[in-house]
Parts: sequence; C-alpha cells; structure tokens
Amino acid sequence: MTLPHTVSKGKLKEKMLEYFRELERNGGELIVTDHRVPVLRITPLKKKGKSVEEVFGHYRGKVKYFEDLTAPTYLEWEES
Repeated sequence: MTLPHTVSKGKLKEKMLEYFRELERNGGELIVTDHRVPVLRITPLKKKGKSVEEVFGHYRGKVKYFEDLTAPTYLEWEES
C-alpha cells in the first residue's frame, strides 16, 4: 500500500488502521484535511535509538579489517 500525503477525515476513518500500520513500518507523515483544509499531521514517534546501519552504514566498504573482529581481546590486557 502506498500512503497518500493527504487524506480527508472521512477517508481516514475508513482506513485508519491501514494508514497507521504503514506509517509505523515506513515512516513519513500523513496530513488530515477537513473540507480540503489541513488540520492534523500524523507522524510516527522517533525510535529510541538508531539502527546499526544508520550509525555505521556510511563506513561500509571503507574500513579494512586485518584481524578477526569476533576474537576475544581479553588476552591483550593485563589483569589487575
């Protein structure tokens, strides 16, 4: 389903759950109109944190690994 940018109150009432699920899945915003006048903006709440892809995605293909990143590192540190 493709979410419309604007929707009338009547159409929103018919398809509210569909529209809400689409907003939750894909983000964006929905402007609700009353007699063609915008009256509401519906947007999903921000996520608590960013995904790994959002934080590190711009490094993809730019970083070279010379060791196994999943190998334990405790042997490199002195015990106290």
